[in-house]
Amino acid sequence: MKRWIWLLLLVLGAIAVMGIGGFFMPPQESPIVKASIETPQQQIKYPQVSPSKLFAHIQQLNFKRFAEKERVRTRNYISSELKKNGWKPELESFAEGVNIFAERGGTDKNAGAILVAAHYDTVAISSGADDNASGVAVVLEVARLLGSRATPRTLQLAFFDQEEVGLLGSKAFVASSAHLENLGGAIVMDMVGYACHTPGCQKYPAGLPIAPPSDKGDFLAVVGDAEHLPLLGAFFVQGGESSLPRVLRLPVPVKGLLTPDTLRSDHAPFWLQGVGAVLVTDTANLRNINYHQLGDKPMGIDRKFFNGAAQIVMDATTKLLESRSSLNTPASN
Repeated sequence: MKRWIWLLLLVLGAIAVMGIGGFFMPPQESPIVKASIETPQQQIKYPQVSPSKLFAHIQQLNFKRFAEKERVRTRNYISSELKKNGWKPELESFAEGVNIFAERGGTDKNAGAILVAAHYDTVAISSGADDNASGVAVVLEVARLLGSRATPRTLQLAFFDQEEVGLLGSKAFVASSAHLENLGGAIVMDMVGYACHTPGCQKYPAGLPIAPPSDKGDFLAVVGDAEHLPLLGAFFVQGGESSLPRVLRLPVPVKGLLTPDTLRSDHAPFWLQGVGAVLVTDTANLRNINYHQLGDKPMGIDRKFFNGAAQIVMDATTKLLESRSSLNTPASN
């Protein structure tokens, strides 16, 4: 993930959609991001993530994933894990790298697909436990728990190469019309394993025009385009699950074109193709002191926060897969 200086611009853009007073309201109270999810929440049985399996993936990926040999090793690991759970991963080469794609069909061919994705490469000097073995681990857990579940919507998985050098893998992915023709929305994870609990440890850009939600890095941020708000609306903590992180949902208008610095992770190519996508993140360098450094190791993962973030993604993915309702914002239809 690139530098989060763009968060200020994101706030300014989102204010145009929500108004200052409602921007940091709790997700359940913010009307602009309420989803129209057809299946009642209480009727859905949400699979529970395995903390041990999640962390085991991060430990297995505790090596630099920058050079070609290192990325081949990573692809072999991801492909092997997918095959263990009945998936048939496909390696999709592009000029600068190789993406991994897998799919299991839904029960309703007209319901579309939900893609869950993360990049697997790192910068040259880091083994990237948070950036982005954490995201890869959650996609693999989704694969394990939802791979054999019958849902109306199709579940797709993608592991993008070369995010750190310009979002090259996700750009190559959306360049294929075959990938987009049935795609209803994408959930993209980029750093979901780091939290800080000391007052003042969560940073914000200078001049933030509203009071920040917290000076602690104990929340999960979900950034989405305002044309597909039901995707954002699927992300909230279920009632009574106090062990899960708070969710801060940030809608961005006009595909981020007014706030170009919001387009710096693998969700952006989807926005620019008119496909709804959300970025799920722990806010990267605004919180994680090990961002793009040698210190981004498994020991730096906040396991309680990471497990909670993974469960929130699992719940949202399950809700979206079980639903047949539109993922477009009604006003844009």
